[in-house]
Amino acid sequence: MTLDFHKVAMRPGKPVMAGKIGGMAMVGLPGNPVSAMVCGRVFLIPAVERMLGLPGDGPRMERTSLTADLGPNGPREHYMRAVVTHTPQGLTCTPCESQDSSRLRILATSNALAVRPPNDSARRAGESISILRLRNPD
Repeated sequence: MTLDFHKVAMRPGKPVMAGKIGGMAMVGLPGNPVSAMVCGRVFLIPAVERMLGLPGDGPRMERTSLTADLGPNGPREHYMRAVVTHTPQGLTCTPCESQDSSRLRILATSNALAVRPPNDSARRAGESISILRLRNPD
């Protein structure tokens, strides 16, 4: 196997890996279900799209308004489970209170991932944040 990368500065999902075995692409997803889903959305879907002849440019980010304050982020890019809602003012993003990657129920109720860059400063409600949709808002 030729390893292209292993371990990335993201959470959840740090132990993801990718490479080639012979002429075949290989993506190794983390064992934690939430980490595997996030890495699948960020890495696997674009790879499959490219194999299908589609652009495969990676996840399409959007900007929305936060509904709650967030503390500072650590040294890894953070993909926070969140709920995006249509309001008269536009889309709003409410990050789920618990971001423990073992909590599958939170993932099931989320329709987006709020994406925070490494070492992002604290954010206030009303500020803009990047999101990656998992599905359209209800």
